[in-house]
Amino acid sequence: MLRFIIALWLLTTVSWVAQAESYTTSPRVGNCPIFPDDNWWNTDISTYTVHPNSNAYIASINANRQFLHADFGANPDYGIPFVVVGAAQPRVPITFTAYGDESDPGPYPIPANAPVEGGSDRHVIAVDGENCMLYELFNAEYNGTGWNADSGAVFNLLVNDFRRFGWTSADAAGLPIYPGLAKYDEIASGVLNHALRFTVQRSQRAFILPATHYASNSRDPNLPPMGLRVRLKASYDISGYTGHARVILEALKRYGMIVADNGSSWFISGATDSRWNDDDLNQLKRVPGSAFEAVDTDEFITSERLN
Repeated sequence: MLRFIIALWLLTTVSWVAQAESYTTSPRVGNCPIFPDDNWWNTDISTYTVHPNSNAYIASINANRQFLHADFGANPDYGIPFVVVGAAQPRVPITFTAYGDESDPGPYPIPANAPVEGGSDRHVIAVDGENCMLYELFNAEYNGTGWNADSGAVFNLLVNDFRRFGWTSADAAGLPIYPGLAKYDEIASGVLNHALRFTVQRSQRAFILPATHYASNSRDPNLPPMGLRVRLKASYDISGYTGHARVILEALKRYGMIVADNGSSWFISGATDSRWNDDDLNQLKRVPGSAFEAVDTDEFITSERLN
């Protein structure tokens, strides 16, 4: 019996590792892909059809801010931090204080010293780079034995699963945060092969898959829904940009970025890292919102459909 259990465990472990190693183009963390190659974050949308309401969406975003902004940099007060843990990381209880009915229950393997995002959102992100699982909290605070948080979500990095329609996550749109962050090491390598997360000041009461949640009471059809994907136009000349900013802009033409939350318009999310060169990233402030177009990606879901 013991031999059977050991054999079954080895077979499961080998299968799990082989599955993780079968992904070839998706970004990676530890031994794991950051979702499959065909995941929406990792999909090349450079040839996708322009959304029929693209002009109105872009105009509404531009009404509040007209240029890109890197919402991360060398200052540790900016950006969204994360911690990579292993399979041995102890799991601790999670106490949900606001949206527990839309959250994945604990325990989560988040260490007591996990970095907490500055500002009011206080995101906490832990990535298990051995078991290929992602754990995210919103408005989190360590309570001595575990974490209090308004909401939380768990994602299997090996599959393309949506959250339940109408559910939030640690992000307003019901999306994972970690895969949409600009991370220093990948951009320093010269290759960014996934979409980025960004915010808009005003959104509508609807979402486009893979988003599963809206964060607005407005039914204005010209406001962007959560999950809307935009890309930098192929015609926009990026030859004058250099360094990390150039890598980001090349990715925005190929993978684009996804509306994930309400906030300052055109703010791109990145991971906290003291190695960022702020002068380099500030080149993005020259890129106008008018250089973007919305693309037609997936099913549009309004609040009425959920009721």
